[in-house]
Amino acid sequence: MELSLQQPDAGLVVRRVESDCVIVGERTLHHSFVLTPSQLIEDWQLDRVDAMGQDHVERLLQLHPELVLLGSGPRQEFAPPQVQARLLQAGVGLECMDNAACARTYNLLLAEGRQVVAAFVLQ
Repeated sequence: MELSLQQPDAGLVVRRVESDCVIVGERTLHHSFVLTPSQLIEDWQLDRVDAMGQDHVERLLQLHPELVLLGSGPRQEFAPPQVQARLLQAGVGLECMDNAACARTYNLLLAEGRQVVAAFVLQ
């Protein structure tokens, strides 16, 4: 039986999540980053979810997401209340989860053609 790898045409795909890195396409990332269907933003200066502030939120909002996924590392952590409030005020949903769940959810929403933004926190 012939098997072939089917790559979604929708955009950048998370291929693998490990404890110290995330693999997007052919890139192995060891530092926090933001991912959209068409962009990989590697200069995401955040190493802890509780350090997330208004500058981070405004940068995410510039990407015009309908939904933001926050991958908080190896375990689920929630964004600070002021971050949640600003996204809610902008009419943008926020889902917080560990990095593995964030990758799965991102890939699923990407395949559906959604305008999703995923922010991954790596220490």
